[in-house]
Amino acid sequence: MPRPLKIAIAGALGRMGRQMAETIPADPRLELVARFHRPGSTGEGLDERDEALALADVVIDFTTPAASAELARACAARGGPALVIGSTGFDAAELETIAKAAEKIAVVRSGSYSLGLNMLTGLVEQAARALSADDCDIEILEAHHRLKVDAPSGTALMLGEAAARGRAVSLDDVARRARDGLTGPRPAGEIGFAVLRGGSVVGEHSVSFLSEGERLTLSHAAGDRSMFARGAIAAALWVAGQPPGEYDMRDVLGFGAQ
Repeated sequence: MPRPLKIAIAGALGRMGRQMAETIPADPRLELVARFHRPGSTGEGLDERDEALALADVVIDFTTPAASAELARACAARGGPALVIGSTGFDAAELETIAKAAEKIAVVRSGSYSLGLNMLTGLVEQAARALSADDCDIEILEAHHRLKVDAPSGTALMLGEAAARGRAVSLDDVARRARDGLTGPRPAGEIGFAVLRGGSVVGEHSVSFLSEGERLTLSHAAGDRSMFARGAIAAALWVAGQPPGEYDMRDVLGFGAQ
């Protein structure tokens, strides 16, 4: 029987960090070897980051964009461990740092680790490919708890990217992040985003395709964070055997090349 995969958790005191710490010990394929948080954090069995990296095969990271980029840089500098990133809201410089790190280590980065949401992404791409931009508008609505700091969510942007791929366009060229005031008629081909924040909503996403006389809506609602933990574990088990590169959940699920 192969030895358990050694996992370290970054952002150990956050919501997902605590969820991962509950989920990993229940899986016999894994061994939780270290937990660390931001520099200077102490207590609750936390480790120093460099000590954690030395112990782990894979680090699962749900922190912040800046922290994830710095962690990727640190992992690459020592030639490992591999990295599963669940942070969202990256800017261009942070994405470039992660891409550079992925030249030396294997990195899975995804806006969502839910199997259902990743299946939804595939359906959105197919629908966008089939429904003409001249006849059908696309609007994405997402809702999260009041403490979420980035908007639109990484998952909403992932769905927007899927719709844009289906239409063979760049999301940056067609995205409409907000509407206010006299906006004028809606341009053909625009992909709109709307955001709700409040309460304890774990995550709800819907993509609507609106044409004259009808509307098709594809949606997903998260019940609790355990589904994200299960997806992150699947990504960790997969990425441990991969060569350097930047991957996403489509690769983990086996349809990234399609």
